[in-house]
Amino acid sequence: MFKKAIEAKSFSRLSGADRKKLRRTIKEKFPHVSDADIDLILPPKAEITVSKFPNRTVVYGVEEGFPMIFDVDGRGKEIFPTVYSLWNVPDLLPAFVLKTGEVSRFIIGGADLMFPGITIPPEGLPSFLAGQPWAAKVPGNQAPIAVGITTMSSIEALKAGLRGKALRILHFYRDSLWGSVEGHYVPNGGFLEDAVFSDPSLLSVLETSGVRGDVDAGPTDTLGETHNEGDVEQADSQQEPGREADGSVQLDCKSAVCEELGEDIRNLKISDDISLEEPTDEKSQVHLSTEEIDALLDKCLLQALHTTVIDKDLPMSGSTFWSGHVLPCRPSGVTLDVKKSSHKKLAKWLQSKSSAGLISAKEDKHKKEVLLLSVNRNHPDYTSFRPGKLKSETIGQTSSSAAHEGSRSRQQLDVTEVYKPSTHVIPIFSAVGEDLGKYYTASEASNIVFKYVEKENLVKPTNKAMVVLDAILCDALYKGTIKKGSSYPSEIHKKDLGSTFLSRLQIHHKVTRGTDTVLRKGALKTVQIMTERRQGNKKVTRVSGLESFLLDVETLAPELQKKFACSTSVAELPGKKGQHEVLVQGGVIEDLARYLIEQYGIPKRHIEVLDKTKK
Repeated sequence: MFKKAIEAKSFSRLSGADRKKLRRTIKEKFPHVSDADIDLILPPKAEITVSKFPNRTVVYGVEEGFPMIFDVDGRGKEIFPTVYSLWNVPDLLPAFVLKTGEVSRFIIGGADLMFPGITIPPEGLPSFLAGQPWAAKVPGNQAPIAVGITTMSSIEALKAGLRGKALRILHFYRDSLWGSVEGHYVPNGGFLEDAVFSDPSLLSVLETSGVRGDVDAGPTDTLGETHNEGDVEQADSQQEPGREADGSVQLDCKSAVCEELGEDIRNLKISDDISLEEPTDEKSQVHLSTEEIDALLDKCLLQALHTTVIDKDLPMSGSTFWSGHVLPCRPSGVTLDVKKSSHKKLAKWLQSKSSAGLISAKEDKHKKEVLLLSVNRNHPDYTSFRPGKLKSETIGQTSSSAAHEGSRSRQQLDVTEVYKPSTHVIPIFSAVGEDLGKYYTASEASNIVFKYVEKENLVKPTNKAMVVLDAILCDALYKGTIKKGSSYPSEIHKKDLGSTFLSRLQIHHKVTRGTDTVLRKGALKTVQIMTERRQGNKKVTRVSGLESFLLDVETLAPELQKKFACSTSVAELPGKKGQHEVLVQGGVIEDLARYLIEQYGIPKRHIEVLDKTKK
């Protein structure tokens, strides 16, 4: 509905009578919503605007604020909350949880949500009717990413074998409605430009290759068990021959070549400081027995407790602890799967270590997840363990020893996300004596705000997980973001402090290829590959955005000409001085994407593909 930009044909303020009518309509449509929740969506003292569009859609929003409610037909019968409303009241709509954050790429790309892309809870598929409003979330992130209506009932879905379309998406994060206002924002650090991942907790944010989404652990069961990387796919990972494919896949390829490319892209793993890459060659993988996996789990646990887990981060969810701390400690080339251990589940493993006295852990019955509460650093196992040093690997380097030296040199790409103090946080940096002209990594910047909390003794005495906000810290985190008529918060949870503080800094990215290094302001732009038809049935593939990864298009064009045995040319992008695109004759979208990944080490999450030749 809002995939393409559309201008409103009229704009006005809502009268007092119509405002009351709108509140009553919301109450009737969503009976479980409270008056306080409605006040968060439509603040009592704020002016409410109404925008009418040519397609009869009506959007209600806060004046000089955000769109909050949209009416599909303008009659008040089909009203839905926007993502901005759901970020204020996450439980306003029931939500389907995607199998992994990778599936969110297709939702943001404008695709509907298919049943193979949904995580089915252990208790079974929830009950719903056709035509009901539902939201979509990614695992580990409470902020919904899309709003839509169910296409069939739960009974019909079970009869269909959980195949087909589950949710017809009406509005999603990064569509034209989300971007229709100045100052649009994201609720947490898991919301990236092209995907949404788990909400990163403090210091579990790895210094990744320009995207924090790498820490997404994948789908978890009710006790926080993290599934193996091989189980994660954009659609149905266990798709049988002849089974209908997930229609939300952006490439929409049916050829064996495209499927192979998709598999290669899904299996590519990227990391800056700690090698998380797993060999795709079966012969190079290390297969361990149950006893060896148990021993390796204990070793990785102790390594994490010594090197990355800090007491001020606790309590911490089990899935965050596993993905952000334990997994990075495993040896290179080893697949660590808790399901293959004697414990079978992450929760049981952590509870066994809690019974041994090494850590304190308990299960949160409300969230159905195990929590790591504290670490006993006087335990004999902890004191006798000597942590080792983790070897880092350069992004894009292949693990195969048979790779050519020339290919390896082209793959030596390093992308780092760094932050610089903005005017909002200068008082925090000055208070702890930090350099205002320096660039900081995510973990270094997060440490600064906690350093300030310790200096000012802002930890809440009655609840160690909460931080009391003084005037300086409150302004640094929220000044300019609180809507008119709303009050400033007085405290914040520790797990939200780091990501909120990072969102107030100026983001930069540093790209290094060989001896060349470039530091640019803003987030890293992606490489766009698009195939379209020209002059009848002829196809041409266009690739742009290569300058972001320090690639010379004039050098790459003849290389692609030789590689794909076709003519190529270079043209400057209209209205974008200094930015070029390479035009390759023929529909080589799959091969070109694979070539950039394998030969130049461009991370797969930084490549966008669009095939306009397919209907």
